[in-house]
Amino acid sequence: MSAEKTAITPTRAQDFPEWYQQVIKAADMAENSETRGCMVIKPWGYGIWELIQQQLDRKFKATGHQNAYFPLLIPLAYLEKEAEHAEGFATECAVVTHHRLEAVKDPVSGKTKMIPSGELSEPYVIRPTSETIIGAAFSRWVQSYRDLPLLINQWANVMRWEMRPRLFLRTAEFLWQEGHTAHETKDEAIAETRLMHGVYEEFLRDHLAIPVIPGEKTENERFPGADMTLTVEAMVQDRKAIQAGTSHYLGQNFSKAQDISFTGRDGGIQHAHTTSWGVSTRMIGTLVMAHADDDGLVLPPRVATQQIVIIPVTPKEDSRQAVLDACHMLAQGLRGSSFHGDPLRVHIDTRDLQGGVKKWEWVKKGVPIRIEIGPRDIESGKLCFQRRDQSSAAKEFVDRDAFLGEAVELLQSIHDTLLLRATEFRDANIAPCDSLDAFNAHWSGENPGWLLTPWAGTPEQEEELSKRHKITIRCLPLDKQDGEALPCFLTGAVTKSRAIWGRSY
Repeated sequence: MSAEKTAITPTRAQDFPEWYQQVIKAADMAENSETRGCMVIKPWGYGIWELIQQQLDRKFKATGHQNAYFPLLIPLAYLEKEAEHAEGFATECAVVTHHRLEAVKDPVSGKTKMIPSGELSEPYVIRPTSETIIGAAFSRWVQSYRDLPLLINQWANVMRWEMRPRLFLRTAEFLWQEGHTAHETKDEAIAETRLMHGVYEEFLRDHLAIPVIPGEKTENERFPGADMTLTVEAMVQDRKAIQAGTSHYLGQNFSKAQDISFTGRDGGIQHAHTTSWGVSTRMIGTLVMAHADDDGLVLPPRVATQQIVIIPVTPKEDSRQAVLDACHMLAQGLRGSSFHGDPLRVHIDTRDLQGGVKKWEWVKKGVPIRIEIGPRDIESGKLCFQRRDQSSAAKEFVDRDAFLGEAVELLQSIHDTLLLRATEFRDANIAPCDSLDAFNAHWSGENPGWLLTPWAGTPEQEEELSKRHKITIRCLPLDKQDGEALPCFLTGAVTKSRAIWGRSY
């Protein structure tokens, strides 16, 4: 453990879960709400989500999807139609049973209490996911093969009654997008499932600088009611896994339960093949755990609420206006440039605070580039800038005009550095394993990293190992399912399949 003073205590090495909470607090991203298990997302954190939403939404629309909105309340009968799906979410459901409150005065205390009354004839479930209610709409919208494919996305909130909440990673209510599509054939639906899986992999890598392993979930880990679940798995700095996004081929399970049927090309009645896919505000928690350091948040530039912050340095009042003018001129010049198609987001911090206070606030918020401009910088035509992917003490001095031309390249360099750092860390913490003894020994440590094993076990054997070591098969990596034939580390059966095992959030 380093003796160097850090902005965040405890450090990652001392207490990773508490460090995570303190990073979010120091960056002023979110806080716990009065509603148990729920959070308030503050402007800095919500700004990150808005950018994720905008950039993903463009990708969805570029692949032919349209946005729609569906009810928050789902009739209980809809969930009962798809028993396996409903059972998978049953313990997490919040249920609305009444439609009115009555004011009743307590005879002892004299205080007025609000008592639920007007019991509903049928309870409603606050959506934990929307396959059933969207499927009901699809059953009305689809009559013929000519109505297909249906490519729909919804940006919404959902509720899953979380017993151990953690900001962004697990909260009872969270924000997400959920794509739902219906197709004429199985092949078309599987192609859609793989397409959106690829969109998530690309987004995490190219926008969040998070390398992920794309793979398929085992039968035990599939989405309830799905025939196939594809996942992108990220490793964070305590070597645990986070499921960063999933895409599901639902087969005809939901369409048969909800009668999403159509007249086919041969004149017969067929059931649609459906998919669903989604990512949530959990992406922000993944980003924090993947990139933040002991001084606070570190933001990849494409999703940084502000990409460049300019801090005026005005030791004397008579130089203040000249410095501010120089800051505004620089900001205006920078905003004329674009980074991956969007104008640079530049903020000038003119608050009446000491420079050191401002600096550390922006360090903790994770702004990719900080610039200081004072009277001497104006005279010399230079400026001082600092990159958040480097030490907080590291400074670079450059001509003002040169910086205007280099800012976009600097932001890309920061992204590339974060991605390379995270990739090297992940790869260094995935170990091959081909024996049961080595497998059992590996999990004796608290956070030992992932194992890659030959795998030919049964769902029952997988479940037994998972319970014994508090681990799961994170995925069957797509690029490692046709490798060298090797004996399974557990059963000895020869297999070309590989599984990644790890502890997770």
